[in-house]
Amino acid sequence: MTFDRNLMLSDVRAGLAAHPRQLPSKYFYDERGSQLFDEITRLPEYYPTRVERALLQHRAPAIIAIAQPATLIELGAGSSDKTRLLLDEMLRSRRSGATYIPVDVSADFLTNSVAQLRTEYPALATHPVVADFLAHFALPEHPSPALHAFLGSTIGNFTPEPATELVSSVRERMTIGDFFLLGVDLRKDPLLIERAYNDSRGVTAEFNRNILNVINNGLGSDFDTSMFDHNAVYNTDEHRIEMRLISRATQDVHIPDIGDITFVPGDAILTELSYKYDLDAATTLLTRSGLRLEEWFADDAGMFALALATR
Repeated sequence: MTFDRNLMLSDVRAGLAAHPRQLPSKYFYDERGSQLFDEITRLPEYYPTRVERALLQHRAPAIIAIAQPATLIELGAGSSDKTRLLLDEMLRSRRSGATYIPVDVSADFLTNSVAQLRTEYPALATHPVVADFLAHFALPEHPSPALHAFLGSTIGNFTPEPATELVSSVRERMTIGDFFLLGVDLRKDPLLIERAYNDSRGVTAEFNRNILNVINNGLGSDFDTSMFDHNAVYNTDEHRIEMRLISRATQDVHIPDIGDITFVPGDAILTELSYKYDLDAATTLLTRSGLRLEEWFADDAGMFALALATR
């Protein structure tokens, strides 16, 4: 996909001048990055997708019975794999069909996903929206009520204040009778969490380094991805995974319109945060965003949860 060059330039300039240096995690998701993340979700170490899928499989009937949506609106839809469990239940429960609005920043990935959905679900009205869900975007007209979904524990990528801003923006798009479904990764044994971000096949490491390829393609910079090591550790005080790229040697990286950036061995670029939640933290987030928690669905092992909320 193509990112806005001026915005990327501004983001990279600010991020690499910050302390610590950082790059926005949205730049993981060009077409290759989206494919890599889809591969990550199928890795044995990466439990969130597997556990969330099982939870949806078990709880989708209850979620749809409570929300009774005519439309499903999903932020960061990706391949819409787990979403099919909700769509199946919607179509089973409705006589007049259903509408699906997937929102994703990757146009190529979304186009392929929607083409497959339209083949699999001919009775489903599908209206994709290519947008960065952090920015303002308009939804197409759709039947009410709607279920707004933000799955995959993606909310964990945001520090508390931006997380509240994001959920508040969802609330602003909700009308009376709409529901919000939020997937959250739960706090648990730090070693179990760290293994999920340091898989034995190195797919997550390739995904992490791909952000440098995206910057190279977007800005004409000359990051050498082989000169950066993947690093992901759990910060127990902040309840979050911190993912970084660590420079392996002294090196200069040239970025047109920014200049040369020098890295020495051990210099780090923060590429992603992944906060872990519990019931209290999720309730606080929803309340601060103007929503009320209606149902809390967690798996028996306490690995993952789905929070269903209303205005």
